Amino acid sequence: MMPPAFKTTFKTLLLAGTLLTAAPALAQSAAPAAPAAEAPPVPAGRLPDAVIPSAYRLDLKVDPTQTRFGGHVEIDAAIKAPGRFIYIHGNGLAVSKAAVTIAGKTYLADWKQVDPTGVVLLTFAQALPAGKATFAFDYDAPFHEGPDGMFRVKVGDDWYSWTQFESTDARAAYPAFDQPGYKQPFTVTLRTPKGLVAVTNAPETSVTQEGGLDVHHFAATAPLPTYLLAMMVGPFAVAKGEIPATPQRAQPLPLRIVSTKENAGKLDFALENSKQIVAHLENYFGQSFPYPKLDEISSPIMGGAMENAGADLYQDRLLIVQDKDSTEQKREFGMVVSHELAHQWFGDLVTPAWWDDIWLNESFANWMGYRIGNEWRPDLNIGAGALEEGFAAMDTDALLAGRPIHQAIEKNAQIDAAFDSITYGKGGHVVAMIAAFMGDTKFRDGVRGYMAAHRYGNATSAQFFAAMAQASGDPRILPALQSFTDQQGVPLLTFSGADGRYSVTQSRYAQLGTQAPAQTWGVPLCMRRGDARACQLLDTVSGTVQVGGSGVFMPNAGGTGYYRFELPKADWDALIASSASLTGGEGLALSDSLAASFQAGRASAGQLAELARVMSTNPDSFAADSAMDGLITLQTSDMLDTKATVAYRRFVGHILAPQLERLGFNPALDAYAGENAERSQARVQLVGRLVSAAQDPAVIATLTKAATAWLGGDSKALDPTWYRLAFGLWLTEQAKGKDGGVSAAKNLFERALSTQESHLRPALLSALSLPGKPAIANWALNDAHDQRLRPTERMSMVLNITSNRTTRDLGYVWVRDHSDELLKGSAGIFVASRLPQVLGNQCSVEAADAMAKDFRPKLAGLTGQLELERSIERVRSCGVLKNARAKEVSKEISELK
Repeated sequence: MMPPAFKTTFKTLLLAGTLLTAAPALAQSAAPAAPAAEAPPVPAGRLPDAVIPSAYRLDLKVDPTQTRFGGHVEIDAAIKAPGRFIYIHGNGLAVSKAAVTIAGKTYLADWKQVDPTGVVLLTFAQALPAGKATFAFDYDAPFHEGPDGMFRVKVGDDWYSWTQFESTDARAAYPAFDQPGYKQPFTVTLRTPKGLVAVTNAPETSVTQEGGLDVHHFAATAPLPTYLLAMMVGPFAVAKGEIPATPQRAQPLPLRIVSTKENAGKLDFALENSKQIVAHLENYFGQSFPYPKLDEISSPIMGGAMENAGADLYQDRLLIVQDKDSTEQKREFGMVVSHELAHQWFGDLVTPAWWDDIWLNESFANWMGYRIGNEWRPDLNIGAGALEEGFAAMDTDALLAGRPIHQAIEKNAQIDAAFDSITYGKGGHVVAMIAAFMGDTKFRDGVRGYMAAHRYGNATSAQFFAAMAQASGDPRILPALQSFTDQQGVPLLTFSGADGRYSVTQSRYAQLGTQAPAQTWGVPLCMRRGDARACQLLDTVSGTVQVGGSGVFMPNAGGTGYYRFELPKADWDALIASSASLTGGEGLALSDSLAASFQAGRASAGQLAELARVMSTNPDSFAADSAMDGLITLQTSDMLDTKATVAYRRFVGHILAPQLERLGFNPALDAYAGENAERSQARVQLVGRLVSAAQDPAVIATLTKAATAWLGGDSKALDPTWYRLAFGLWLTEQAKGKDGGVSAAKNLFERALSTQESHLRPALLSALSLPGKPAIANWALNDAHDQRLRPTERMSMVLNITSNRTTRDLGYVWVRDHSDELLKGSAGIFVASRLPQVLGNQCSVEAADAMAKDFRPKLAGLTGQLELERSIERVRSCGVLKNARAKEVSKEISELK
């Protein structure tokens, strides 16, 4: 799975899930109530292994124009011991009949949901014998409005339905033993209105007619856990093709791209480029694609993407991409499609035994997404994005409130919290670090051995670690890897010395005003001077290192190490001075470590400014963009007084405006079609920084003029690359009018709801929050209602306003006052942790105290509880740093030339 980003840079993937939809009512079967008896305790997490399922048969009527779906489900299973009580899963299902047949005798059950996470108690009038059994259920259930369970959306004049089951939402669509340790085949039959397309994990074998409906019959799937089942129904547009045979696969593989009708003419890019990505993955794993066909499906409200075996699901804008689209969009396509398709092997073919090992699925797939994406299109520089995401995760991992990558999960409420930046960003970076230290071939061989040993089955982290240790031939790899997965925190390596000879001490990094506990890691430390590189495993508190060669000392060669470093001032200054020529990964490592040093009270604002001056000219777009991060944080954290703010804006403009002038800037449609990808991305980044940080009047005027022309009917005036920014600037200009921009906001709102275009609609809605004007924000929060506005879009508007620095206080109060309503329907994986993240946009000790008072009681015991504690700590730490350094910082920035 690829959820929406944890860093504000998995950039524009928006919130999924529905917070505004009431949770479905608990349902009970119509079977006679069983006599009173003492049931075993309700399991808080993993079900007891009293029943082992072996096969599912689903026969469902799915009509997306209706509000409910339902049908008949049978589960073959083995009952291990006699008894009257069985726990199973179902969430909000209206079950009219629940029964089990054993040795030809059928026993009726009383169905009762006994836990809001979807635990159900089946109670029988008499004890069931042990042995082979078939469970049978007749039921119906509501379609959800957000991307969890079986959900539906109206697109244009048509209704469509999709499924999204990870982590625990399969139980909202059918009765199941819904946990990853059970893998079994599914045979699915879908009854739909005539003429609709139906998709599941397996190939469709036939379509018959019965009772005025099309009956779609599908082959049995390979063994799957419940969360990987997929069922999609609607008048979809379908592009068909084949992935040619490869050395690992003798026959062509059927491939389809499936989307809503409005995207019918935009499926060719995904069709052709997915073929190449599959071939790269088969080569890496050394085996053929594990399933008989591949469908890639898109939905307008999916928040990220999901690796359903043979039937991947994506948010529209991730899959519906064109050759002429921006570098960022093509990077996202390559990374996310590679990520989800890597899961077909690592996660689907081999599945974790329980949710505490989901990190391994996602961390590995994250690393593979960037690696294979880079192989697919080296010109897009996708690979550096892995390190950008890893360094971003350090900001979360550095907090005292946190968790390790590999964490015991004992309760259902803990499961969704595992899908965060620690799993994806940190986990992917740790995988990259170990792979770099082991060597690519040995690491790949370890992966292949692990896959071969557990094909179509389940496995644990311990088994993966053992495979890596065996492949590496180095027994130190296992404890080194576990030191990063089994404890939280970021290692800080403090160097002293000079000329390639250094003493180094490791400790846990901590921000100013916090005290981290003493910890050590087995750090695969790789350093560079010039072309000379040296690597060693630092598994003690301190040691000595030596690297030959000459030139500037880079303590994180290639940027692959998951650690921060602290240097003597002379080494800092030399590294900053050479930063324009660092590799992308090394530039990211330098930006992160220098900013972290400032946040810990050591580096100066002047050093941050000098890095921005020098490294902004680095030819790698990731490194160049990161150069500005530390400096910009000074302003967004309210550390600059009025005089310093003026100097800061002038300084940023002085650095970046000449670079944009050299590149040129024309926002018209296709003005830079076919341009070098890195050059194109550099322009996007420069324009964004010049607007937000420098408030450059010329760039703002150019975009505002283009947006005005586009909104006036000139469709060639504005390229989709600039939609959100240009529309937001246009609205900012309109906000100078007498109604504060509300009438103009209504104009954009209506235009958004009148289109289904997968890039335009979200850009128009997102632009409403960009001006940060109270009148517009109040209208959007309180009055922007329309039946065409999807619940996920409504929630994105709310959270974007709350995230905006100039409307965050207004948004905070609104969210606080409406929090009960917002949290009432938070059933999906992407929701509960998102709310506290946007609240953490403030910077004061007082704001942290208010957050604790206002939201701790509301999120206690929910998925968002940990994320709230992280946000409180961020806000408090920011306040402490501001109080300690704001005067000093303002003075330094005011003196910049």
